[in-house]
Amino acid sequence: MAVSTLSPTAYFSSFSPSNDSLISSSPFNPFKPPPFWPWKKKVKMGPFTVSPMGFGTWAWGNQLLWGYQESMDSELQRTFNLAVENGINLFDTADSYGTGRLNGQSEKLLGKFIRQKQIQDNIVIATKFAAYPWRLTPGQFVNACKSSLDRMQLEQIGIGQLHWSTANYAPLQELALWDGLVAMYEKGLVRAVGVSNYGPKQLVKIHDYLKARGVPLCSAQVQFSLLSMGKDQIEIKNICDSLGIRLISYSPLGLGMLTGKYTPSKLPQGPRALLFRQILPGLEPLLNSLREIAQKRRKTISQVAINWCICQGTIPIPGIKTVKQLEENVGALGWRLNSNELLQLQDAALESPRKMIQNIFQTRAT
Repeated sequence: MAVSTLSPTAYFSSFSPSNDSLISSSPFNPFKPPPFWPWKKKVKMGPFTVSPMGFGTWAWGNQLLWGYQESMDSELQRTFNLAVENGINLFDTADSYGTGRLNGQSEKLLGKFIRQKQIQDNIVIATKFAAYPWRLTPGQFVNACKSSLDRMQLEQIGIGQLHWSTANYAPLQELALWDGLVAMYEKGLVRAVGVSNYGPKQLVKIHDYLKARGVPLCSAQVQFSLLSMGKDQIEIKNICDSLGIRLISYSPLGLGMLTGKYTPSKLPQGPRALLFRQILPGLEPLLNSLREIAQKRRKTISQVAINWCICQGTIPIPGIKTVKQLEENVGALGWRLNSNELLQLQDAALESPRKMIQNIFQTRAT
């Protein structure tokens, strides 16, 4: 099917959001959100009405990359509760989140927090089912969905997502996974279906396949940020806009590189340090522009980077582990970058010689 395409410059210059800042927070003082945030606008995503930003829970249970310890659970629960109290109702997880014996821990914690706050009807859970090589039949994929429901102790999942496509390495498995999505939707195990890490070509294919089966494709989740604005990501966004699919931006802060908290001489612990060492030295143009806009608006660099994703019409899902992170990220809501600021960030991103390494599971454009 024909889908309109734009060059990077044409795409990003086509946005002209208003400069309607409602709330400002100082980048130098901890931001304490009020009990009820003064923004009310929600966005449509398939059958849902959701907050313009959600939160990701990749770190919940991941010891290797994010240093999770079970002693953190009380802080995670406080963070979740405060997010909900500030109007956030979209939470992303996956059946593979959690390392070793903690596999599935993210789903378990999310389900527990929802039950204890007694807000199940108001929360949209988007979980992803891994395309493991032993999941070869639609029935096995449906069983994966049932296992997620058991871990979260829920009757229905909001959005059931295929975590990645197998088209790059096991194309024969792909159709069975698609049929699995159809089956879990028809059985009422999920209210909607989505995909993650699908490139342009496969995204159109699965949309058309699901449509022929009477199943709408609700969302497509990809790495999308000022560090990930290459040709494929722009084409994916164009396809989503054309087909009525909502794009969910994961890693909107580039694993932390767009927070301004790290430098080539101040790197995070763990495996992220290797990636940061390669990319950070080339990000000065972009980080300087983010810093300049943040200072003018009395925002933080992270808030500006997340707001950029919102201004592109996507739903960013930054990860959260602490109340402090939540307070900062919520400050990305209630205002919009203006067209000049968007253009400045676009130019700075294009000028920066280093970009985020694209997820190896994202299918190729051709």
